[in-house]
Parts: sequence; structure tokens; C-alpha cells
Amino acid sequence: MYDIKALYEAKSVEDAVRLLTDHPDAQIIAGGSDVLVQIRSGKRAGKELVSIYGLDEMRGVKMEEDGTIRIGSLTSFSHITQDPLIQKHINVLGEAVDMVGGPQIRAIGTIGGNTCNGVTSADSASTLFALDAIIEITGPNGVRTEPISSFYLSAGKVDLAHNEVQTAILIPKKSYSGYKGHYIKYGMRNAMEIATTGCSVNVRLSGDKKTIKDVRIAYGVAGPIPMRAHTAEKAAAGQPVCAETVDRFAAAVLEDVKPRDSWRAAKDFRLHLCTTMAKRALIEAIKKCGGEVL
Repeated sequence: MYDIKALYEAKSVEDAVRLLTDHPDAQIIAGGSDVLVQIRSGKRAGKELVSIYGLDEMRGVKMEEDGTIRIGSLTSFSHITQDPLIQKHINVLGEAVDMVGGPQIRAIGTIGGNTCNGVTSADSASTLFALDAIIEITGPNGVRTEPISSFYLSAGKVDLAHNEVQTAILIPKKSYSGYKGHYIKYGMRNAMEIATTGCSVNVRLSGDKKTIKDVRIAYGVAGPIPMRAHTAEKAAAGQPVCAETVDRFAAAVLEDVKPRDSWRAAKDFRLHLCTTMAKRALIEAIKKCGGEVL
């Protein structure tokens, strides 16, 4: 069923880097929810595989001394949703990854695999963009970090050399402290569905809940890679919490999004989704912050 040339099991992150360096045609495999399907379909048949699934050092969620939330790249979607730190500080991420596939996929699929695929429809991606996430990468020259916004290069391609491993996703304290977020996924089905469009909004309000101090909005499937709508963010920042601000914010996303026609949805429908989702997600995020749109 699976045409695999060889399987190497890494004993550590450094060992994984060495194996990838020694086997330049090898493919990393973690949970296998994507790679094994691709091998079975013939797309990656005959590949050498370097398994990192046994590296517990790349699992789990913890808070570092400076308040940064560190999510190991091998952390499963179900673990993220249930983790107390995620629920307390960035519950929007737990809600987003809880929309990936079905229970079996969420139990085996990893957030690192989701981001390293480089696809714009990944449910975690738009929320990580809205959280200003930082990607930690380990390679032959040690550890480097990169903002998620520059980690995605083009459709299906990320800034990861063959012999590098994405080891963690970092959410700085300044990116989540005082913020609440909401994620909306639109698909033709309620489960086991790739997003037609996804929208994630993070907002921080003033102490009296009357002013939008800051807002970040990001989309999946509104362009070839996940993307922020910076024009909309600028249109709402510093503005009063009211229906007029929400409407102006939603209309401004059209300055940034670049959806295309596909068999899943027409461009015009996706543009409609982008504005509608922006409005609904901002209103819900404001509510979670304790504000009210009148």
C-alpha cells in the first residue's frame, strides 16, 4: 500500500537535521496525515522518510520566562485545543485548530505539519498570522527565528531548507496580552472540510471598552498564502466601538485580499465572504473583550 524506500527514525532534533543532510531526497514525516496519503496516491512514492514523531522535545505548550507561549511543532491539534495555557491566553487558536478535519485527524495531525505544508487553507495559519506568531527553525547552523508572515513564500512553499526542522511556534506576550480573538471558517460542510475561506480577528480595547486600541485580521484562501489585511487594521485602530467602525473595517479588507476563482468558490463569492466574515469576527472579538457594538 505504501511505497517507501527507507524509514529513518530521528533520536533528537540534531539527529533529524543530520539525517536530512545525509539524505538530500528524504521527506520529514511527523503525524503522517498528509505524507502517507500522498505516498499512497503515488505523489511521493519511493521516498526516503525521516520520522520525527518520537521527539517529545518538540511536543507540548509552555510559557517561557518572558511570557512567550511556546508551542512545540509536534503538538497535536487536540492537545492545543485542550491545553490550559491556550484556553486562558489564546483560546482563538484552540478554536481554530478544533475545526481541522475530524477527531482522528486532530489527534494525530500536528500544528508544525499544518504550517510547513504552506497551504493557504490551513485552519491554524490565519490565526497564527493574526497572533503575529514567530517560527523557530533548527538547522545545521543552529536555531533561527522568523515571523510567520515571511515564513510563507508562495502557495505550498515555506522558508525551510531541506535539512532544517521547524521546532516550535512562538507567540510573544505583546501579541496576546489584552487581546481576544475569534475565528470563522466557511466551508460547504460542518466537518471534514477544507476552508473555502477562513478569517481570524484579534482585538484589544481601551479600559472603558469604548475604543479599539488595536486590531489584527488575517485570512486563509484570500490569496495564494495566508495574509493580513493591514488596510482594515489601520481603518479601525483608535476608532470608537460602534457599527460604523465595524462597517468601515469590513469594507477596507477589499483593499488587501486577492481571492481567485476555483471549483470551490467564485472570486466574487469569496470577496463577499471576506467582508461578511470580517464584520462578524470583529463583533465577536469585541464581545469577548467585554465590549458591545451598538
